This record gives sequence, C-alpha cells and structure tokens, in this order.
Amino acid sequence: MSALAANVSDTLVLARRNLLRIPRQPDLLLAFTVQPVMFVLLFVYVFGGAISTPGYDYVDFLMPGIITQSIAFGGFVTAVGLNEDLKKGLIDRFRSLPMSRSAVLAGRTLADVATNVLSLVILVGVGMIAGFDFKSSPGEVALGFVLILLFGYAFSWFFAWIGLLVSSPEAANSVGFIAIFPLTFASSAFVPVDSMPSALQAFAKVNPFTIVTDAMRALWVGAPAGNSVWGAFAWTIGLIVVFAPLAVSRYRRVSTA
Repeated sequence: MSALAANVSDTLVLARRNLLRIPRQPDLLLAFTVQPVMFVLLFVYVFGGAISTPGYDYVDFLMPGIITQSIAFGGFVTAVGLNEDLKKGLIDRFRSLPMSRSAVLAGRTLADVATNVLSLVILVGVGMIAGFDFKSSPGEVALGFVLILLFGYAFSWFFAWIGLLVSSPEAANSVGFIAIFPLTFASSAFVPVDSMPSALQAFAKVNPFTIVTDAMRALWVGAPAGNSVWGAFAWTIGLIVVFAPLAVSRYRRVSTA
C-alpha cells in the first residue's frame, strides 16, 4: 500500500471512530440537532416580528445566518474530543501504533464534515417548514452548500487548535465559545448591518461571518452578491491555511511532550 493510500485509510478509520462516539453519547447530538432548531424557532417566531429586513421575509434573511453560525460551531466537538483524548493518553497510544500521524487531526475534521451535513439537512428542513425557500438556480444553491460545508471545515481546524491549546475540555468549550460567539452577533447573520452603530458597522462589514452569510444569501435567495461570494471562499481558504498548520504544529508538540 502506498503512503498516500495508507494515510487515507488511517484517516477514514479515525473519522469512523469519532462518528461512532455519537450513538454511544447521544447528548452530543444536541449540538447538531436540537440547539440549531431552537435558534431557528426562537428568531423566526419571537424576534422576527421586531426585526426589519427590507426586501426580504425575515425567515429568508435569517436562515443563511443561522446556518452559518451553526455550521461554524459544529467544530466544538473536535475541540472537546481532542482535549479529552489528550488527557486520557489516547494521543500517546495512537503514536505507538503503525499509523499516519496526520490521521488523528484529519479524521477529526473529516468527521465534522459528516456531522455538519446532518445539521445542515435538519436546519434546511426546519427552515422550509417555517417558510424559507430557495430562490436561486440549482447550481447556485449547490455552490452555497459547498461553501458552507467548507466554512465549517475551516472552523474545525480552528477548534482543533483550540482543543490542543487549552488545559481541559471545559476550557476548550469556553474559549471557543468566547472567541466565536461575539463574531456571529456582530455580523449580518441576524440583523442588517445598517441597523448597527457606525463603529460596529465598520467591524461587521469585514467580519468573515458577515461575508459568508451575505454570500449564502446571494447564492440561496438571490440577494445582491457584490464581492461576497469570492470573498467568502477567500476567507474560508485563508482560515484553513492559517489554522491547519497551527493545529498540526501544536499536535506535534503535545504528542512529543
């Protein structure tokens, strides 16, 4: 077997191992199912009547933002899981096996793609029940799905780095939440940027969550695209280029300590 084939095989084995944890720990499903659905219902039926979105029904404005937030937060499981594996000594056990060193992180982030697909299906289904509908061509809609899954994959590498950086699973959860949660609300995910104070508008316009959310609206509901689509892909690739090497570098240090 070639080195590349061995790496792919090891990655798939580790990804399967991470996915098998979910049926054995059903509480993990809450992050992918119940929590996103609660956000959709809360914003559509509680806050939706109070938020003005000229030119759009609020549910059409909201769903790209809710999905962007939920998919980005899907990497929390990687942060917590990697930290748990590190504290339990599983990382050292993996090092003693004849397997690819890269498979541990690659398997984790690949498993996140699978769980993000599940979350995406649920969110789109609930959104359509609440009144959301795609208004673009099938090709644009498909490109939107590719973009949001790639964005989630980028944040899986960010959370992998966080999980290997902090001292406990609880800290991984807290640090990741503190780092990401403000970005989602200081963006166009839930309200138009024009409704924010001028100083906050300047930040929100360059916030990657705003750019990705605006790209999703352009691809799914026909909003003006501007530079948002190519900007969203640029941000996403940039996040992977930055945080994948950081996570790999941190993994090498903690696994040889």
